[in-house]
Amino acid sequence: MSEVDSRFRRQFFHGTRADLQHGDLITTGYTSNFGEGKPLSWVYCTGTLDAAIWGAELSVGNGPGRIYVVEPTGPIVDDPNLTDKKFPGNPTLSYRSREPLRVVGEVTKWQGHSPEQIQNMKSGLERLKTERAEIIDEASHLVSTIQSLALQNSLDDGRQGFVDNGTF
Repeated sequence: MSEVDSRFRRQFFHGTRADLQHGDLITTGYTSNFGEGKPLSWVYCTGTLDAAIWGAELSVGNGPGRIYVVEPTGPIVDDPNLTDKKFPGNPTLSYRSREPLRVVGEVTKWQGHSPEQIQNMKSGLERLKTERAEIIDEASHLVSTIQSLALQNSLDDGRQGFVDNGTF
């Protein structure tokens, strides 16, 4: 007989440049971290630190990139922009919700991508913008595109997405 140990629960991350505090809510109704399109009707989170790092590094704004540990306040679903449409299953552990995400911590030590990797990602995003990549959402967002490109980059160079996540 096996039981699920309740001491272990899945952690979710959200990368941004916004300066948030413990207890703050990340809600729908704002434009994407990437300054694109209409207000989003979903909030996004990921189960991988690497995807959150991309979000922090590519977000618009002047502040430093930040990665928050978040907990959903309602149901989350697989992000259809990445699940089964581009990769079988949900290898990027990408999720979205119509309910807020509550900030419960911050990853204070993390290793960013190299300037070359960031430039390659930005070039890939620009190429996709000109090709008008289809996004499954009422509002445009680039999170899933970033995660898709990040997954492809990690598959290409063998990077497993592990970084030192420090303390919360």
